[in-house]
Amino acid sequence: MDTADVLAWRDGCIEALDQTVLPHQVRTLRIGTVDELIDAITRLAIRGAPLLGAAGALGVALAVRQGKTERWDAVRLTAEIDRIATARPTAVNLAREVRAVAAHLRGEAGAARGGAVGIDAEVADAAAVEAAAVGVLAEAEEISRRLSVRGAAFLRGACGADREGRGDRRLRVHTHCNTGALACLGWGTALGVIRALAEEGALDHVIVDETRPLLQGARLTCWELDQLGIEHRLICDGAGPFLISQGLVDAVVVGADRIAANGDVANKIGTYSLALAAHRAGIPFVVAAPESTIDPDTPDGAAIPIELRAEEEVTGTAAPAGTRAVNFAFDVTPAELITVIVTQNRVVKPQSF
Repeated sequence: MDTADVLAWRDGCIEALDQTVLPHQVRTLRIGTVDELIDAITRLAIRGAPLLGAAGALGVALAVRQGKTERWDAVRLTAEIDRIATARPTAVNLAREVRAVAAHLRGEAGAARGGAVGIDAEVADAAAVEAAAVGVLAEAEEISRRLSVRGAAFLRGACGADREGRGDRRLRVHTHCNTGALACLGWGTALGVIRALAEEGALDHVIVDETRPLLQGARLTCWELDQLGIEHRLICDGAGPFLISQGLVDAVVVGADRIAANGDVANKIGTYSLALAAHRAGIPFVVAAPESTIDPDTPDGAAIPIELRAEEEVTGTAAPAGTRAVNFAFDVTPAELITVIVTQNRVVKPQSF
């Protein structure tokens, strides 16, 4: 899948694949206002930490264009850009890329103030902002390829021999949520590692969690794996730890929405239980994410803001009327349960940060 099929900047608008209707329908959204972008982000039509970062970068260019048309002053432009940056609080990539591109509105001075705008949309250099935003897309694709190859090399080394020590074997890899091109551009993060293993002939099959309540694993990861011709098995989320305990999994590979300075990792709810199971079973638990997902300003997992989403996503039509729900979108996996974190630049134990 080409990056342009997932997210693109065309004729002053953002075009994005609507991930809420996959796999049964392939539909492209054309987004021309900040309100439309925030709606697409909050209802998960655009999702996945690296993709959110790229969409946020394009959102700054979108805000400048809309602001020129509507004659926004510096206060309004700053407020609209801040709305984009905070549309989903857990994924650090979104705010980071928004600030980086917004800094081009003020050059180095803006960058020094953390990307503060401080300039009217009418006089902003739209071309410079657009160039910076589009550059984020190209960089994300290259990062994902490097990360994928590095992660696959680690897993081949960590899991290459069977229990009798008979050399190379094809791996059974468990993953959670969706971390491929739909979420990350290019090859992806965790799913990119899996793709690299498959291309190297080192993959047997993939275990995919449904990833409730919105089924990103069932809807999106299975669809991507099918597109790639990679053999996979879908399981309900609660079955994951049991499969690991039965020796049916060689390694777990997941993505991340934010990595704290101490190596704690926030990822889609359900990740923590897989980490516990992998730790007990003695198999690798690998987090694959770009360097930009590491947040040195967040000291540990307790300081990561965890998004609480609508109760209706959990209760749906199955629960009796009036049933209440707790719907945390993410959980935090402590650093001591993580074997390594793989980025485009390194393979590192969380305790070595």
